[in-house]
Amino acid sequence: MFQALPNPKILKRMDEVDDPIDFDLILAGFPVWQFGPSKPARQFLSRLTKDHHVALFVTHAMDPDPDDPDLRLMLDGTLEKCRKAADKTNLTGFFHCRGELSLETANMLTSSGIPMLEKFAGMRDETLGHPDDHDLEQAGNFCFDLLKAMM
Repeated sequence: MFQALPNPKILKRMDEVDDPIDFDLILAGFPVWQFGPSKPARQFLSRLTKDHHVALFVTHAMDPDPDDPDLRLMLDGTLEKCRKAADKTNLTGFFHCRGELSLETANMLTSSGIPMLEKFAGMRDETLGHPDDHDLEQAGNFCFDLLKAMM
């Protein structure tokens, strides 16, 4: 996404941004943690207001278009939590794609005793290598379309 942006641009970790009002557009990217935005993402987004044009890009371990209705419901709920974390901003775009489920998290889910979480953990192999080239191409296209819409 960074490569798809025209200059001037800057890449910073969320905890390195002192005054976010200095930016015309903030692309806030983060992985999903525990079926919602990561704690650093929640903290950063809570500092922003409607004066901030924000686009989110989120990675998660789920199939981005699941056929299973239970997985669809889980993904939709997860993505909604991510959007909700940016409620106080001027949310101009939202992109999500599959990321890699860590072995540590998969093991924790496997031993949870909750069938849906155990099923989810069993899909770890499908997440390996994500985001892949296709995911990255889609992210670049999202960025291009976002900038075009803002002009």
